[in-house]
Amino acid sequence: MIADVLRAIGQMGDGRFRAVLALGVGLSLALLVGFSVLLVWFAQWLVGPVVILPWIGEVTWLDNAAGLVTVPFVLVASVFLMVPVASAFTGLFLDRIAQAVEDKHYPGLPPARAQGWGEMMKESAGFLSLVVVVNALALVVYIFSTVLAPFVFWAVNGFLLGREYAQMVAARRMEAPQARAFRRKHGLQIWATGVLMAVPLSIPVVNLLVPVLGAATFTHLFHRLSRAGRV
Repeated sequence: MIADVLRAIGQMGDGRFRAVLALGVGLSLALLVGFSVLLVWFAQWLVGPVVILPWIGEVTWLDNAAGLVTVPFVLVASVFLMVPVASAFTGLFLDRIAQAVEDKHYPGLPPARAQGWGEMMKESAGFLSLVVVVNALALVVYIFSTVLAPFVFWAVNGFLLGREYAQMVAARRMEAPQARAFRRKHGLQIWATGVLMAVPLSIPVVNLLVPVLGAATFTHLFHRLSRAGRV
């Protein structure tokens, strides 16, 4: 597993890696900025420009106050959502990362199975929904687990990242049901590799590299197991 990660890191300078990273981060930032503006606007609209309070009368600044109060919530939400959203967008371009890895390390392979945009978008949307829901539930555990919170975070996101990247990479070389069987068969190794991907999620800026690094790492993992006859 460590070798898979190191080989993926060694290729991070690849032009195709950089292009996918820029696309994923750029689209994610655009989405989160749009979401933030919409949320602040909604808070201001909900309060209204003029509020009449007992004994005070008309108050015209509460909508601005509501907008300001919403900003910290938006910032916290962005911290938690940036990587999952970037992962979802990067998932749409996973084929480019896997193909770059295969071109360099596994030449001579037959063409990958063609995946339609519908299939890829369905997988990415399902992953994004799962990550947001699971992390929202895990947030309660983080609050009460204090010093254990980082380990819970790594364990939960290791499971999620391992599940998603193993499925996406395997689906390039086999049908979706076979890919799911592969994921279940190697569940422990996939989870452990996912944890290695989840640890950098705790490091600002570095966490934006995780989607590309994860896709490359799991491409190596899949082919290593495939060549060992364990797929």
